[in-house]
Amino acid sequence: MASDRRTLLADAALDVLADEGMRGLTHRAVDRRAAMPPGTTSAYFRTRAALLTGLVAHLVQLDQAELQTTADELPPLCTVEELVDGMVTLTRQRLTGEGRRRSLARHACAVESVRDKELREILVPRENAGREAVRLFLAKHGVTDVENRTHTLLTCIDGLVFDRLVNGGEVRREALEGLVAAALR
Repeated sequence: MASDRRTLLADAALDVLADEGMRGLTHRAVDRRAAMPPGTTSAYFRTRAALLTGLVAHLVQLDQAELQTTADELPPLCTVEELVDGMVTLTRQRLTGEGRRRSLARHACAVESVRDKELREILVPRENAGREAVRLFLAKHGVTDVENRTHTLLTCIDGLVFDRLVNGGEVRREALEGLVAAALR
């Protein structure tokens, strides 16, 4: 039960953060969003730091699950077109619906992590099926510095998603094709 309530509160905190930003993220706001009695959030997450840490850990868990599901649904990546198709799918997921809300929360938490080492350590890019698929694709295509190229490619995609979160619209396929071409050079 406590684990279910923690998850419910972390989901509510994520929603508050996506809707109201970091300044709006309070224990009371999370209580209201979760439709819980006042004081419930502070009983599970005593401090704001604990609330943020719980939110970020939950966010990373959701992101990892999304990346695994996406990788499971795609065929093994053999062509540039297949890799770009996967990236188009990922960027759309990150810019619409719940994915957009998580992206907004993720970026707010990333900025906050500049001053919070614990948050930064939780947000460090993780090994996941999506990252591994890109790594294997680049290696299969003769890229010698696979780790750095994978990191750079995925970081650039994150930057494009951030730009579209701020400025609206979607990530253009041509931009993704250009990033893949650069990674393969």
